[in-house]
Amino acid sequence: MRKKLAVIGAGAVGTSVAHWALVKAVAEEVVLVDIVEGLAQGKALDLAQSAPIYGFSGKIIGTQEWEALKDAQVVILTAGRPRKPGMSRDDLLKVNLEIVRSCVEEVKKYSPEACLIVITNPIDAMVYTAFRVSGFPKQRVIGMAGVLDSARYRYFLAEALGVSPKDVQALVMGIHGDHMLPLVRLANVAGVPVTELLPPEKIDEIVKRTQQGGAEIVSYLKTGSAFTTPGLAAVEMAEAILRDTKRVLTCSVWLEGEFGIEGVFLGVPVVLGQNGVEKILEFELTTEEREALNLSVEAVRAQIIKTGL
Repeated sequence: MRKKLAVIGAGAVGTSVAHWALVKAVAEEVVLVDIVEGLAQGKALDLAQSAPIYGFSGKIIGTQEWEALKDAQVVILTAGRPRKPGMSRDDLLKVNLEIVRSCVEEVKKYSPEACLIVITNPIDAMVYTAFRVSGFPKQRVIGMAGVLDSARYRYFLAEALGVSPKDVQALVMGIHGDHMLPLVRLANVAGVPVTELLPPEKIDEIVKRTQQGGAEIVSYLKTGSAFTTPGLAAVEMAEAILRDTKRVLTCSVWLEGEFGIEGVFLGVPVVLGQNGVEKILEFELTTEEREALNLSVEAVRAQIIKTGL
């Protein structure tokens, strides 16, 4: 079957998703959908015209028509308002709730068998909204958060150590927000624990910077939020599904007892393949880690209540 990826929202993040999808050739066809007249068409044409220079051969279409979602195996939802300085992700909840709800209704109508990846903030609440509105099985509704947060964590560790980020392995679990949990004891450089390479105060500084990674970028941009790495993170997830590569990535998924948590979407390590979430990789947490993760659970539950779903 011809691989088709649909991206809803032609803003900075949606355009980044489409760009990386073309460059990485994860699908033969990429469809960019936005309700703003001409926006998706213009962005798609600009991306298409880079093909002779870069050398990719995938097809991209920009449109306002929801029917273009038909037969997409993966739909990435980026539509929504970005954060501005001084705004928390929670501040976005009411604004983006209705946007996500309306977009998911269209996905449900035209791509009922697709895997749905949600980027819109606050991610853990918006992916819950998508789950409830779509009625899709839990394996096919996934939030993008941990891939991005883990990338930031890995970069900050690599920067502090003066090593290639490719050689740093690190995991961030929990909510995509201030209570996220960058796991220190599992972070390593080519197998060497970072606790053996960095002093505790430096590690604490990196953990805090990771937790505030999005806000730091917002403080510089003033009128927008991060887009390059979020777009690539979502494409990494889409690629695992479209190519059935069984990648282990941290994603926001519906938990039913894993890690002792039930009834929330939360970032945990999972195996992604053609069926979406194929397995949750559960492991024993320390008492301190479990307490920190519970703060994420409480924050997500509070967001879920605000959705009214």
